[in-house]
Amino acid sequence: MANDPLFGIHADALQLQRRRMELLAANIANADTPGYRARDIDFQKLLAAAQQPAATAAGGAAATDSGIDDAKLKAATVYRLQTQPAVDGNTVDTQVEQSQFAQASLQYQASLSFMDGRLRSLLTAITGQ
Repeated sequence: MANDPLFGIHADALQLQRRRMELLAANIANADTPGYRARDIDFQKLLAAAQQPAATAAGGAAATDSGIDDAKLKAATVYRLQTQPAVDGNTVDTQVEQSQFAQASLQYQASLSFMDGRLRSLLTAITGQ
């Protein structure tokens, strides 16, 4: 994870929460699909992977806009454990998915608000108003 002196971890947080909301939205959309297995991002796994040295440009994976390695993000994407047995093999619990989506959305909004505040502070410093 990049250590941006202006935005800190919030740039990475936006990227991660966006990806997580995409996964959660796919889970909700496939709630009635037989055999569909719900997915999510394992933050602990991603954090451990991010602390390892970055891959080299020659043989490494491409980096996303925020500096998070695509391969590490993919490796941190896991199948959610089944909480209720389903006859059709589907592991999506819509209430859990909607709750997780709302939480991710709030975290995304918090990071956006922080970044907006930083940009407004810079603008005030530059313009003197």
